[in-house]
Amino acid sequence: MNHYLGIDIGTSGCKAVVFDENGLQISMAYREYNIISKNSGWAELNTYEVIGKCFDVIRESASVIEPGSVKGMGISSQGEAFTLIDKDGRALCNALVSSDIRANDIIKPWTEKFGEERLYNITGHTPHPMFSLFKLLWIRENNPEIWARAHRILCFEDLLQYRLGINNPSMGWPLAGRTMLFDVVNHTWNNEILGETHVRIEQLSSPLQSGSIAGYIDNGIAGDLNLSENTFIVTGGHDQPCSALGAGAIESGIAVYSSGTVECITPAFNKPIFTGELRKSNLCTYDHTAPGMYATVAFSLTGGNILKWFRDEFGATEVDLARKTNCDPYELLLNQMPEEPSRLSVLPYFTPSGTPYFDVSVKGAILGLDMSVTREEIMKALLEGVAFEIKLNLEILKQSGYEVKELRVIGGGARSQRHIQLKADVIGMPITILDVTEAGCMGVAMLAKAAFTKQKVRDIAMKWVKPISKVEPRLQDFYNTKFNSYKKLYPALKKLQ
Repeated sequence: MNHYLGIDIGTSGCKAVVFDENGLQISMAYREYNIISKNSGWAELNTYEVIGKCFDVIRESASVIEPGSVKGMGISSQGEAFTLIDKDGRALCNALVSSDIRANDIIKPWTEKFGEERLYNITGHTPHPMFSLFKLLWIRENNPEIWARAHRILCFEDLLQYRLGINNPSMGWPLAGRTMLFDVVNHTWNNEILGETHVRIEQLSSPLQSGSIAGYIDNGIAGDLNLSENTFIVTGGHDQPCSALGAGAIESGIAVYSSGTVECITPAFNKPIFTGELRKSNLCTYDHTAPGMYATVAFSLTGGNILKWFRDEFGATEVDLARKTNCDPYELLLNQMPEEPSRLSVLPYFTPSGTPYFDVSVKGAILGLDMSVTREEIMKALLEGVAFEIKLNLEILKQSGYEVKELRVIGGGARSQRHIQLKADVIGMPITILDVTEAGCMGVAMLAKAAFTKQKVRDIAMKWVKPISKVEPRLQDFYNTKFNSYKKLYPALKKLQ
């Protein structure tokens, strides 16, 4: 039987998954790595560690199947992060990841000179220090000796291709879009932006539609990874559209709800939409991994981090019990949530905000505390706050012509029925649970199968993605009323901060 491998290169770890021809997961391997923060606001990854662990997970996941049966593989990658490479292929720096905000002070003067509306109309994105464009400007200004030696600028998708022996690597259009150097309508690197950034087009990888064959793994490297010399690599792209494909969110009006460390909604649409409201709300337009489709990304950077913070600060009992009983401490905590809605209001900015505000200095807040409030009610209020933030983004999308009618949940937050019910109640929309555990890897594995068999990606997705159940919303009147109050929190508290 033929097999297809998908690898997902995340911010905190990488995983590789092997699927058979029917989309059944055969094996999975995972490795963690740590963010390096040398200064406040800095966030880096050791590029050699990341690629080394990518090799490890590919080798391990491929070792359980018949040698040579992996026909192709695809790469799903975190967005924005890049590494500068010298002419001998050596990394000149660590990879600056999306949460690195050191370039924040560069944004305003550069954007005012170039033109913010002009930048948005080309790239489909609004300025933020997460994007590669501004990180590159920071390196050019602050590390000119490194900048002068940079032969290539490689994001993790094309960097892994390069390390696997493809001398002229490529990247999927969705990942190219996250650099803010890319024209998302004409699908080319934009010469005006490159000129103002002092980036040469030959330093960048070729942008290709997701699912295009980028090349073949080097013979010697393939053998070490339990692969054959005929194993090809297809372009994948940014992890969110890759996960959307893996969740079958490839029709207009359907969105994948990635419920993990970052909470993210990725809807699919059949054409690019540029509006003043989307721009004002920092809701981008860029390529989907599904051919001919576009996507946007609405997200809360606090997301699941808020539950981890609660666990670490207030869940010592559950952590200890989980250790003794081999249980999940999050499940132990979530099972104690009260059935009724909380009486509290939470502004869930325990990290910099995501969309719609892109505020790197905002702080979170819990309002309504008194002596009757319990630990469990605070936990529920924190999770309600994150869900309200997603609801706010969905409302803005609807007003801008991006109406989402169906949510498909994936990620760690999809494991708890109670947590999904809370999200459905607050957002006011049914949420579909899928028989998919690694959607990003599955999405790029679908692209690999499509390249090998010449089947349409949509047809493969229809067969591979299997919905299990649907959670219907409750308590609509209560949460709609509370949502109207929630929308007033940010502007009111921002004045105090």
